[in-house]
Amino acid sequence: MYKVDLNSDLGESFGRYTLGADSEVIPLISSANVACGYHASDPTVMRKTVSMAKEAGIRIGAHPGFPDLMGFGRRNMVISPDEAYAYTLYQLGALGGFLTAAGMKMQHVKPHGAFYNMAAKDYELSKAICQAVRDFDPELIVLALSGGELEHAGRDLGLRTAGEFFADRAYEEDGTLVNRRKEGAMITDEDEAIARVIRMIKERKVRTITGKDIDIRGDSICVHGDGAKALAFVSRIRRELAAEEIRICPLDEIV
Repeated sequence: MYKVDLNSDLGESFGRYTLGADSEVIPLISSANVACGYHASDPTVMRKTVSMAKEAGIRIGAHPGFPDLMGFGRRNMVISPDEAYAYTLYQLGALGGFLTAAGMKMQHVKPHGAFYNMAAKDYELSKAICQAVRDFDPELIVLALSGGELEHAGRDLGLRTAGEFFADRAYEEDGTLVNRRKEGAMITDEDEAIARVIRMIKERKVRTITGKDIDIRGDSICVHGDGAKALAFVSRIRRELAAEEIRICPLDEIV
């Protein structure tokens, strides 16, 4: 039987501002990527998100981003490898404190937004991120864009790595995600998105925005829980995967 993890980016509310439907999404996924206070979240939100994940029995990973609350971590920043290391370690420590207090263990690390996309193309940046992960806890899994430089760096540093793919994002021929500003970047048709997911799992292929098939290895599907139809879509993905005999389970049971 095929196995796949369902992950979602959570805990991204801040102060009086609420983002996403975390309490409704958490029971539908197997792994949560929890924001660590740089691109989103705050200590109260982090603690609440950890508590909800614990109650639901799902795994938790850190979701470190650039220090850019106003831009939600989606704007590129020019940083050195030393800074990337420090930013990552700082955020792992922040979430790690709440997990320790809750009697939970961190499962994985998945960078956020621009940090994630830049790492996918920049080996030195990725190596610095992975060094911070290894120094914090060498048992952690690095969740990275399938085939990208972060995945390569994680393996080179002896870390467990998991390839991530997206139900609702289009791909370029080099395996990177199409920029959100580009037409066709988002897959809005549910039938198409689910068919793509099943093909990526079973055939390890995906059709790019140019119409070319490329290889892809997927251990975890990223599902977004902040759209109007997101909850219905996540529920449908679960049903369709079950019908295809694809078992949903957390990353630490796959890699």
